[in-house]
Amino acid sequence: MTTKERPTILVVDDTPDNLAVVGGILDGEYRVRVANSGERALKVASSEPRPELILLDIMMPGMDGYQTLEQLRANPASRDIPVIFVTAMDADNDEAVGLQMGAVDYVTKPIKPAILLARIRTQLELKASRDHLARQNEILEARVTRRTREVELIKDVGMHALATLAEKRDNETGNHLLRTRGYIEVLMADLAEHPGFAGQLAPAQQILIAKAAPLHDIGKVGIPDCILLKPGRLTAEEFEIMKTHASIGADALDEAINRVLGDRAKHQPTDNERYSLSFLEVAREIAGGHHEKWDGSGYPAGLCGEEIPVSARLMALADVFDALICKRHYKEAFPLEKTIEIIKAGRGQHFDPRIVDCFIKRIDDFSAIADKFADHPEPGQ
Repeated sequence: MTTKERPTILVVDDTPDNLAVVGGILDGEYRVRVANSGERALKVASSEPRPELILLDIMMPGMDGYQTLEQLRANPASRDIPVIFVTAMDADNDEAVGLQMGAVDYVTKPIKPAILLARIRTQLELKASRDHLARQNEILEARVTRRTREVELIKDVGMHALATLAEKRDNETGNHLLRTRGYIEVLMADLAEHPGFAGQLAPAQQILIAKAAPLHDIGKVGIPDCILLKPGRLTAEEFEIMKTHASIGADALDEAINRVLGDRAKHQPTDNERYSLSFLEVAREIAGGHHEKWDGSGYPAGLCGEEIPVSARLMALADVFDALICKRHYKEAFPLEKTIEIIKAGRGQHFDPRIVDCFIKRIDDFSAIADKFADHPEPGQ
């Protein structure tokens, strides 16, 4: 066995003869480091080569063995190094105190070489097993984390693809989903500090709302093309049909939630399943409520004020802003100044006043997002 392969053992004793005796017993099988005080032991235990086990005397001047062990356990660098007390104190109470403090074993003097070596081998084998298990746990946790991220990515891509499919049926604004999500993220970052939204826009909730936002118009898949793609103004009858997209989307997401709950009725949901349910709940709020108005004149339920979920109130402003400032197949784009005037006019009527105030404060961010994700006409258009 080469020196490099030999485990390192730190021997701590204030008596040079004892250090020599123990060192002689260990020599040839282990690499030995020594310390003649508790203070010195703490420094050696935190330096290279790090000991894999410590033989620690109890009765030492200054810092005794108990105090030394306490300090070893308080330091992350030495916390997991097994410690065997080696001492002339052989009362049962002494041994119990040492073990309660975290020592793994207790060897009394005079030392019997065979017993000391056997105890050391046992503790090193246990340490090797613990270290192996810890490494395996780290590998497993890394795999679980990676797999969770892959599942989340697949889910996000799938949801975005579904939302994009609904948008593609409606208009040419392929970046509408990116813009509205960006607008909502700007609003949430600011409103999270507003006392009126305390507890409603925690970081985890902001993530859910941002991810669910692209599904706001998922119900448009149920609207006939002759109405959805009509280039001119809709008739009163056609508009009533168009308005049903909010209920269609909310009902579809509600069905998805009930299906998940039904499939898991006999089982405790996992954390990932609970997250998925929360995501679907927020998506349902947005799909069903983003056409509700602050004064109660919206649809489909005629909710008013704070009866409307926060997520839906945010989407209401983001969706209207984008519809106004961008060209659609049925209208030209409005200038930014005109768009701002319309949003301001809807304060307290169409929109939550606090959200409008935030919008006005962050209009430069809205404009930057609109420019960054601006739509470009297809060749030949």
